[in-house]
Parts: sequence; structure tokens; C-alpha cells
Amino acid sequence: MKNIILVMITLFGLSSYGQIQKGKVLDSDGNPVENAYLVNINSESHAHTNEFGLFSLDKTVLGDVIKITALGYKKSNFTIVSSDDTIILEDDIFRLNEIVIQPKLSAMNVISKIDLQTTPVNSSQEILRKVPGLFIGQHAGGGKAEQIFLRGFDIDHGTDIAISVDGMPVNMVSHAHGQGYADLHFVIPEIVEKIDFGKGTYYANKGDFATAGYVAFQTKDKIEKSSIGLEIGQFNTMRTVGLFNLLGNQKTQSAYIATEYILTDGPFDSPQNFNRINLLGKYSAILNDNSKFSILASRFSSKWDASGQIPQRLIDNGTISRFGSVDDTEGGNTSRTNFNASLIKPIDENTFLKANAFYSKYQFELYSNFTFFLEDPINGDQIKQKENRDIYGMNAELNKKTKLNDVDVLLQFGGGFRADATKDTELSHTLNRRTVLENIKLGDIDESNLFTYLNSEFTFGKLMINPAIRLDYFKFNYQDKLTTDYKTQSESKVKFSPKLNFIYSQNNNLQFFIKSGMGFHSNDARVVVQNSGKQILPTAIGTDIGTIWKPFPKLIVNSALWYLFLEQEFVYVGDAGIIEPSGKSKRMGAEFGLRYQLNDWLYFDADANYTYARSIDEPKGQDYIPLAPDFTTTGGLSFQKVNGFSGGIRYRYLKNRPANEDNSIVAKGYFISDLNINYQYKNVNFGISVENIFDTAWNETQFATESRLQNEPESVEEIHFTPGTPFFMKGKIIYTF
Repeated sequence: MKNIILVMITLFGLSSYGQIQKGKVLDSDGNPVENAYLVNINSESHAHTNEFGLFSLDKTVLGDVIKITALGYKKSNFTIVSSDDTIILEDDIFRLNEIVIQPKLSAMNVISKIDLQTTPVNSSQEILRKVPGLFIGQHAGGGKAEQIFLRGFDIDHGTDIAISVDGMPVNMVSHAHGQGYADLHFVIPEIVEKIDFGKGTYYANKGDFATAGYVAFQTKDKIEKSSIGLEIGQFNTMRTVGLFNLLGNQKTQSAYIATEYILTDGPFDSPQNFNRINLLGKYSAILNDNSKFSILASRFSSKWDASGQIPQRLIDNGTISRFGSVDDTEGGNTSRTNFNASLIKPIDENTFLKANAFYSKYQFELYSNFTFFLEDPINGDQIKQKENRDIYGMNAELNKKTKLNDVDVLLQFGGGFRADATKDTELSHTLNRRTVLENIKLGDIDESNLFTYLNSEFTFGKLMINPAIRLDYFKFNYQDKLTTDYKTQSESKVKFSPKLNFIYSQNNNLQFFIKSGMGFHSNDARVVVQNSGKQILPTAIGTDIGTIWKPFPKLIVNSALWYLFLEQEFVYVGDAGIIEPSGKSKRMGAEFGLRYQLNDWLYFDADANYTYARSIDEPKGQDYIPLAPDFTTTGGLSFQKVNGFSGGIRYRYLKNRPANEDNSIVAKGYFISDLNINYQYKNVNFGISVENIFDTAWNETQFATESRLQNEPESVEEIHFTPGTPFFMKGKIIYTF
């Protein structure tokens, strides 16, 4: 490691204010260090670095000593010797006492930073689990987007959570399977640099689907070294991964290629025959004016078979095992090609612009059978959902810092658009994946969303007030190809979403917040035109009250009480091609989390979430919201760099919850523990991971479904489930060069 050195460069023209120190903080590779915390030991003035590593520190003159702390870097003291300095930090092990609770709306992101440092992700599913309180479930052979649960929502596959990667949206509007469908499997976990998340409706730069919250992933701009890895496990499982640094350790530009290939049959009696391939390339450059430019291209494709959801009665009478099937012709294939260009450009010392433009080509085909022989006692009830989609879009945001008298002001003005065009979005009744018995829905969808927002932050000493407003315009077009006459059905809608948040920072170790705002999620275009544009952007109104607290240098505690109201809406059920009304609902809850560093190498974390979720207009006892999580908790103990060893043990617990409106059918909860151990020897890393170390029999996803088997005279409504993974061991080896 290099010692801390001083490099003299000119960043800006000399300021007319002699007591304002400007400069930059970089790591040893020349990358900007964002959110480094600087304190003048003499005047006690402080500042944080921005996206470029730039800082501006007032009440500071030549000769003053500045203390710098940043997560993952050694603390340092730096003596000001020039009006413009560059400070270079030396890498270090992760230390919780270096965390500074920042006075900003997204301060909770410090939690994801800690968790990524202490327990790195090794699968695309685990990426989402880094959001405290978020649970996922897979129920279609591994290739379908996971079912998501957060804050008392059964979010299905993404209806009430906005997910993005490098500013590129993951959620699909008016998707063949369900509104907001968010398939994150095109992300290779080893290239995730940062997870930005927020719960609730309080963020002006987050629009459609951001009701329960949002998750924004950021990929790495560069990788220090190349590596190749191989994982082999039970159930004919194999994964290969490669990361290849193309330009070496240059100061101003970088490029890499990442690839991943996965095969598995899963634990099911009927093999999944699952395969997925990912390929990604990214180029990044720092330009002469300190702008940062990057371009990303990726390709993802996946194919699989699935056993589907099975009825509990067949398990109880011993007809099939927990890993059996009724219709094993389920499954599908999907692919996505992405192009994304991003630019962050400084305009002056207090102003910068960030923008990205993206294009995605997406294909999807899924075969399912939820009710077996309920509707068609001869051929069965298999359905096909299929679509081809093009997505275009752009996001831009201008950031400006200024002062009004003694009040620090941050203004963010943003705007952009997203356009989706699908061709032959289909829902059909099929037989054995090959024969189309009936076209239920078939049409082309064109949907556009234009948006703008103004976010402001006014800092009065320890209090920051954050008023904001967002404006969205939607245009929905649908061409029904099952009608005899050509006709474009069209509707449009405008939505205003105000926000108002208060952040009080007593010091760097204690913060209180009150958040409030209105948000929404859009409805499927087929709902919009059928319902003549009424109640198509249902409003969500939320509020949070909470704290982030460091009572000790190595302990961080977060807590919150929250409430969310969701307006009447009409929901398109993609599996049936019908519209179902869903009335007003309310959700309220409490969250608690802690992160504790026992010593330099041992960490403990835990999160607990309680939610009370009910429909408002239904009579008591009939007002349960199906599958809404009641109580969840996750946690674990991890260790890092102990004589070459690292690893940990983790648990997740989901309590029993109602599966239908009167709670007469209950979805069973579960408690699952996972273990991983790794050993680093020179350039080689050996690892073993075990999912479900106690071999618990658990249901990963479950629904109250009415179905009929071929030999049954009457239908039965009961729990239908996909079994969770049993004891599952994998070994891996990674070579770095």
C-alpha cells in the first residue's frame, strides 16, 4: 500500500474567499472517493466529497489540519499547504467506527455499504436481499423474476418497488406476466459496486412503482484484477464466472468484460434443465474537465423447465413428494440486451450534471398451469405468456449548491422519458407448450412516460428541510389484434407527487427524520383503456418517523415507525387476462436494525420488521391482505481476513401470514440458515457455501389457489406451493491474475 502522499494540482480558479478550501480526495488508483468526511481540527468546519471526490471546506486557511475518514480507507490527517489540494487515501480493512451518518435523505444507504463490505453477494437473488426487510421467492424453475415482499406488500414481481441498474429501469410496464415485472438476473453479482435503496414514497427522482420503495444498483467502473471462477454443487449445479480487466490500472480510463454461465437441475423430481448466460462489457473514462463517461453493453439469456406450484393435498395423501409436480411442462425462456451511456459532468465548483441514455431489447415466453384441469377438464389449463419489447429512455439531473444568507441550499432539477413498445403481447391457452388452443389476449402496447422534478434541500444548522415536487405524464396505446377492425385505444394521464422531509442531525452519530410524500404505480395499459383512464395511477401516501444512531463507535442502530395508504385501483391479472378491482388499503409498521463490529474481523447484523396490513373498505375479519408479511427478521455473523479465512452464517425468518382475505388459509412461515467459508491462498480463493444448513422443509412461495385434478369431481381451494431449496452445498475456486 502506498503511504498518504500530497499531489499539487489546480482544480479551479482561486476563490475570492480566502477561507474556503477546495480540493479532491482520491484512492491510490486515482478514483474519486465519494462521501469522504473531512473535518477542520481547528475550526471544526466539515464537508463531504461529492461524486467527483471534490470538497469545499469553509473557515479553513493554510496550515490548518484536516482529518479525513472514509469507509474502507485509513484515517488520515492532512495539513493544508495550498488553495487547491488533492488528498490520496490508503486502502484499509473495513472499520465501523469510520462510518459517519450523513445529513441527507438517503443516509440509510450506509447500511447497504456495511453489508456489502462484510457479506459480499454471490448470486443475483442475494443482491435484492441486501435491502433490510426485503424477502424474495422463486416459483418457476429459477428463470422467472422473483416474487418480492417488502413493508406488508406482496409486490408480486415488482409492482410496488422501483428497481434500476446504472439508471436503467428493470421494471417492465404492461408486462405479459404482471405489472412492474422486474427480472434482475442480467446482473452479475461480482460487478455490483453500490446498492442505493430507500423505503416509502419520499424521493423525487423515483417515480413509477416507488410506493413500498426503490432499489438502485450501480456497477463497478473498473476492476483491479482479472479473475476466473468455477462453482460446482449438488443437483447438477455448475457456475462459471470471469472478470477481465482490459486496460490494466490506468488513471483516466478503464474497461472490463464480465461473463457468467449457470447450469442446474434443481432438487425437483423433474429436472429444471436450467441454463443462463450473462455477458457484460463496460468502458469508463475521466475526461480533461473531470467529467466521467461510461458506456455499458450486456446480453442475458435464460431457458428452463419448471415443476410449478403443487397442491398440499397431494403431499398429504402421499401421491407426490414435496419436489414432485402435477404439470412438469411449465417453464420458459427470456433474454435481454442492454446499452447504457452515462455522463457526470462538473460545470463549476458548485454545479454538476449527470445523465444517462439507455436502450433494451427484451423477449419473454412463459408457460404456467396454476389450476390444472379446473377450466379445461380435457386438455388442462396451461397458459402461455409471451412478449417482445423495445425500451428507450433518458434521465438527466442538474445539481446546484448555493447559499441564501447563512442557509446552505441544494437544488436538483431533473427530467427524462421512457418509451416501451411491445409487439404481439400474448396470453393463450396451450397444450404441452406446442399447441395453441385459444388466444385469450393478443395485442401491441405503446406506453410513454415523460417526467420532471425539482428537489431542494435547505440546511439550517442541524436541520435540513427537503421539499420536492414531481410531475409525470403517461400516454397509453393498445391495439387489440383479436378484434376484426383495426383500432388504437388510447388514454393519457398527468400525476403530481409532492414530498416533504425533515432531517435533524444532532451530530455525526445521531440523526432523526420525518419523511412524507405521495407516490404511485402505473397500471397495465390494457387496464387503462378498458377502464377509460379512470384510477389508472393510484396514489400512495406515506410517512416515516425514525432515527439512525451510533451510541458507540462500533455500533449503528436504525429504527422507524411508518404508515402507507394506497388508493383504489384496478389490476390486470396477467395469468387470466381479466381485471380485478382492489380497494383502498393501509399498512403501518415498525423497523429495527443494528450493525455491530465485535473486533477488527467479526461483525454482527440483524433487522426486524413488523407490519399491520389491512384493506380499508372490507368488513373486519374479511380485510386481510393475502400474503402480506406480518413479521420478518434477518441477521448473521460474519468474519473477514482471519489468517486468510472469511465467511459467516446467516438466517432469515418469515412468520405465518394470511393466504386469503379471511385468514382461513394460512401461508406457512419458515426459518432458514445459510453458511459460507472462504480461504484465500495467494491468488487463489477456495470456498464452500451451504444453503439451508439444517435441511428445513419450507415453502418458498405459496398461494391460496382453487384447482382441480384430472380425476377430481370438484375443485379445491387450498395452499399451492413451490418447495424451498433443501440442504444445498456448493464448492468454488477463483483464480485472480
